[in-house]
Amino acid sequence: MPSQARQSPLAPFRHTDFRLLWSATLISNFGALVQAVGAAWMMTQLTDSATLIALVQASNTLPIMIFALISGALADILDRRTLLLGAQLFMALASVLLAVLTWQGLMTPLLLLSLTFLIGVGQAIYNPPWQASMQDLVPREDLPAAVTLNSVGFNLMRSIGPAAGGIITAAFGAAAAFLVNAVSYVPLLAALARWRPAPPPRTTSPEPFVSAVGAGLRYVALSPNLMRVLLRAALFGFSAIVIMALLPVVAKEQPRGGSLLFGLLLGCFGLGAILGALINPHMRERLDNENVVRVAFAAFGCSALALAWTDSVWAHALAMLPAGASWVLALSLFNVTVQLSTPRWVVARALALYQTAVFGGMAVGSWIWGMVASAHGVGAALALSAIPLFLGAVLGHWLRIPEFSTLNLDPLNRFREPSLGLDLRGRSGPIMVTVDYIIDQQDVPEFLRLMALRRNIRRRDGARNWALLRDLESPEQWTESYHIATWDEYIRHNQRRTMSDFETYEDLHKLHRGPNPPVVRRMIERHTVPASDDTPLVGKLELP
Repeated sequence: MPSQARQSPLAPFRHTDFRLLWSATLISNFGALVQAVGAAWMMTQLTDSATLIALVQASNTLPIMIFALISGALADILDRRTLLLGAQLFMALASVLLAVLTWQGLMTPLLLLSLTFLIGVGQAIYNPPWQASMQDLVPREDLPAAVTLNSVGFNLMRSIGPAAGGIITAAFGAAAAFLVNAVSYVPLLAALARWRPAPPPRTTSPEPFVSAVGAGLRYVALSPNLMRVLLRAALFGFSAIVIMALLPVVAKEQPRGGSLLFGLLLGCFGLGAILGALINPHMRERLDNENVVRVAFAAFGCSALALAWTDSVWAHALAMLPAGASWVLALSLFNVTVQLSTPRWVVARALALYQTAVFGGMAVGSWIWGMVASAHGVGAALALSAIPLFLGAVLGHWLRIPEFSTLNLDPLNRFREPSLGLDLRGRSGPIMVTVDYIIDQQDVPEFLRLMALRRNIRRRDGARNWALLRDLESPEQWTESYHIATWDEYIRHNQRRTMSDFETYEDLHKLHRGPNPPVVRRMIERHTVPASDDTPLVGKLELP
């Protein structure tokens, strides 16, 4: 259903840290867009290959597909501010190198792609911790407005940055555009250095990197709503990137085409994106999330067809407006849905997987549409891209985008580490856990339904080998069992429980008919026992 209430779109500006970082990001985005125009136009001067020209866009998006999950895992287990500062410094150095080599006349197509790829790597490392930090900067109720303001800021710069980039490139050359980008990192580095977010409390050692990656993959794979968002986002990225990838060729084919026209067309795209951000709250009041996404897919498809079937510069400029609006409507909605459907402990990894899907689609799309344009012309590539766009609108019948989650995904914070009869270390394991229930026969169907939910929660939060057992001699006796790799992992497993998960926990306890609460046994597995080991193998019986 459409949203019931609408927060002020400017509400996040009440928060000083958000306001400063947003303003600094505005300048950084301006530099990035100036650099993008310079790189795309420089490639048209180095080669006539539509494939290589389109690969400039792919070199920016492919790193996000490759490195976003790595960054997301690091953002959930390390200090996010440190990652953000490191990524910005890396991109600044790559931009300086790009400017110097271009100024010296040493640039080649391969070198240009390599350096833009490195800038893309920095962006891939930066994006997940930055997106996940939104909930550190603003409260939950302001999160949709904060994500939209980020889109507005980027597209505000997109409305002027590309035109400025075209002017700078035409007047002073691509090296000047690259230098502008290098300088634009300075305000954001200063704002990040000033920001001091509160560190999250820890009761265990940081989660191992490989385990963190696996936990992120597992959580998203066991979350059907997130999987639907990722699939639709990948399809949108694959098909919609055609305009950004081939726009340099569209501008170059015009009789008076040049870097300035390319920048102006990108400016129209940015203007459309701003309009899309402004109408986004009003559309969400009237349409549910799925219908907003369908409109975005269909409108972008119409824009691609308009670019393919007309030669007028004015028609091209007008076609860029709905394309920009659709871009913001779809991608900002996907982003907010992922953030509001994911608890804090894994939000950076979920966002990283979302970005892997959408930017991976963009990277593959840039390559494929560039090859189609080389073989059959730009018009054919643009027209063919409309097919998956219209298909994406129809797919909503089966892969419907959910409404923003109303579940309370805040940590439950009711778990207390039990006192043990053994002196365990954090890496001790594997740990086997059993929970005993007594269930009346008439309650068995409801118990099984709740246990299916419990199984998904357990597995999503790290349990392995989950099983539900029934006593043959006492059929009212049921036992839930599962394994956890280590004691630290067991602590994390319980700390991941959210307020919404507690509803299932309470409902199960209401069905339990024993005189005491369900009994929890925590045991450490030992397959062989040294003769000198006289300690008990089983931990104390404890109540949950």
